[in-house]
Amino acid sequence: MLTDPIVDEVRKVREAHAAKFNYDLEAIFWDLKKREKASGKHFVRLPPKHVILREKIAS
Repeated sequence: MLTDPIVDEVRKVREAHAAKFNYDLEAIFWDLKKREKASGKHFVRLPPKHVILREKIAS
């Protein structure tokens, strides 16, 4: 299987970032939000996708 060096680098950075927060998803989330705000860039917020539940389909 071929490996992509860019993908490997992204995975390495992601792993290091997660390890920094002891793999705590909430801590990782809030750190990323803090970084977004500090960057001063505009981030697009898409509306949530609607999920059709099986119960509604059967009705």
